[in-house]
Amino acid sequence: MPPPLATLVIPAYREGLRLPPLLTTLVEEAVAAPSPPLEVVVVDDGSGPTERDREQEAVRAAQEALRRAGAPHQIRFVAAPANRGKGAAIRLGWAGADAASEWLGFLDADGAVSAREAWRLVRMLPALSDVDVLAGTRILMAGRSIQRSLVRHLQGRVFATLVERAFGLGFYDTQCGLKVVRASRLRPLLPRLTEDRWLLDLEVLVLLARAGARMREVPIDWADPGGSKVTPGLDALRMAMGLWRMRRRLDRA
Repeated sequence: MPPPLATLVIPAYREGLRLPPLLTTLVEEAVAAPSPPLEVVVVDDGSGPTERDREQEAVRAAQEALRRAGAPHQIRFVAAPANRGKGAAIRLGWAGADAASEWLGFLDADGAVSAREAWRLVRMLPALSDVDVLAGTRILMAGRSIQRSLVRHLQGRVFATLVERAFGLGFYDTQCGLKVVRASRLRPLLPRLTEDRWLLDLEVLVLLARAGARMREVPIDWADPGGSKVTPGLDALRMAMGLWRMRRRLDRA
């Protein structure tokens, strides 16, 4: 197998139902068109045995389909010892990524960002010489489709406003579940990452921006698949409090 251009981590917690179709379409997209070699690492974040086994079987089936197609990609499974959160699962996957990967990223397991959109961004990577971060963004514009409730949209815009006031990143959407970062930029920062849950996206972007990384947002198609693990109101409050704590911690660093 050729060395992967990128490693894409998929954090999965109780995703025995939504992960298999995502992996199936990732494989279908991979063999449908020429694609740079990709390593996909599914990290189970302490699910119960039934969900974990479903996820692992989906990974096995996807890898077998790639083998039969002769595709230069690899999908593998890692099980975290306990549930710690999305951010912790992503960090675990990055820590064990192929050392040859030139890019490290993640993709949410819920399918809100489709396999087609994930591959669209991955296929952009070989031509990027002036970008260190390629981030999907949920912005409704010509040629793009965003399907989510008004409540989630408004909650997201309030949080984005708080983020901009706290850090001045100039980002429209720091929390979209698809990002890829140049490994040479990200690997030195891995020991400094501490966020275990939803704020890992923001922590990575803030540290990279302060290190002078060149970042680009790419509008993508996004559709709320339902079954969100986010509790409206309560999780918004938690994220706002986490944002305040992060700013204090990073400003002291």
